[in-house]
Amino acid sequence: MPLFENIEGFKNVDPALQWAIFIVACLILIVALVSAVVSIWLSIKYVIYNRTLNKAGINGEQTARKILDSNGLNHIKVSVVGSLMFGNSYSHFFKKVRLRRWTVKKNSISSMAMGAQKSCLAILDKEGDKDMKTRIVLTPFIYFGPLMFLPILIIGVVLDVILFSFTGVVSVISAIVGLSFYVISFVMSLMVLKTEVKAQNRALDILDKENLATSEEREMMKSLFKLYNIQYVNDLILEFLELILRVLMIFAKAQSSSSSSSSN
Repeated sequence: MPLFENIEGFKNVDPALQWAIFIVACLILIVALVSAVVSIWLSIKYVIYNRTLNKAGINGEQTARKILDSNGLNHIKVSVVGSLMFGNSYSHFFKKVRLRRWTVKKNSISSMAMGAQKSCLAILDKEGDKDMKTRIVLTPFIYFGPLMFLPILIIGVVLDVILFSFTGVVSVISAIVGLSFYVISFVMSLMVLKTEVKAQNRALDILDKENLATSEEREMMKSLFKLYNIQYVNDLILEFLELILRVLMIFAKAQSSSSSSSSN
């Protein structure tokens, strides 16, 4: 039974495709709501811990510098970023640990957690961690891979409509090729999460061994890291579902256009 039979642009679309669009749209709504709740809770925790002073009395920059220097990484710079586009991060290519301006100078739990965790990514890099190596090599693909999907798909659909009256064969092939780029990027994004978790665990161990954070403070950091990880996974799932919805919508429009052309 057609789901959108009274909506313009969907009258000639296969009912199964209409239901697929509806189901994916519902999943996007559910994941988006969960993501919003996690994001709000993460923001609240971050602000609370950014106002909670750590017992060691050192800020994020000092924490990062101390950990880097004690692990023979004196050449790694600690820089401050004030942009909304770039957050706390480690760059293998620029040999930098970047920390947000509004936390880096605070002697807080959040500041210490970010400084320690990002500097531990540099340690993993130095040690030649297998997952970190893979992350570094494929970082360009992680960012540019998804950008290849839509152009490839659109070209395939256009060729399918113009040359083959939308038989679907060319569109499906182009979708598979484009999707392969995205799937590889998706898998590599999970690799990024794996290295982030490794760095989180290493940071907590170092803070413990060097008596920089109490057990209570480390538990606060652990809960903060956990929320970051959940939010990261939510964002990945949401992006993937949105991609699937775009694919289905392109197929629906192409199918509708092809049916309209045939009837004329």
